[in-house]
Amino acid sequence: MKNIVELIETLHLDAQLTLEDIPDLHLYMDQVIHLFENKFAGTKRTEDEKVLTKTMINNYAKGKLFFPVKNKKYTREHIMLISMIYQMKSILSINDIKKTLAQLNAAIVEDGFDLEPLYENLLELADKNVERIIADSREMEQEAAKKAGEDNDYLQKLLLIASFTHMSSVYRRMAEKLVDEIEEPSK
Repeated sequence: MKNIVELIETLHLDAQLTLEDIPDLHLYMDQVIHLFENKFAGTKRTEDEKVLTKTMINNYAKGKLFFPVKNKKYTREHIMLISMIYQMKSILSINDIKKTLAQLNAAIVEDGFDLEPLYENLLELADKNVERIIADSREMEQEAAKKAGEDNDYLQKLLLIASFTHMSSVYRRMAEKLVDEIEEPSK
């Protein structure tokens, strides 16, 4: 088995769409998709997998996960919101994402909320999360090797898979609980 740090490196967990990556001009949907495909290509499990598609973006728009687009052009704020949706979609339902982002969308549209500082904070937290994951994963790898036996690669992997899926489940449930605590914006 590869050591856990080598495995983590193949996942490109540090791939983030930074503010510097987002152009100061409005983009058409194809350009948004191209931006995401270039930035997150290394995170795909298979070559055939798509990072972002027109259908996905259209579904996010129809589901009101972000405020309406004007003249088929996406602003920096739209791209930051799509990036946030991209990060959340593998764990949360579309309805949970909508509820999570509803107040933020309203603040952007109604109050001119500056999304960039919040987005920068999210990126910093993501970097810290990767550091935590590396440290925790090293410890889990050592524990799995002890419990399974240093020479039993399969049992080590099984223990790590079970541990990672359990952690993922716990984090998902915690995120869902926090979503449940968000109040619906008044209409």
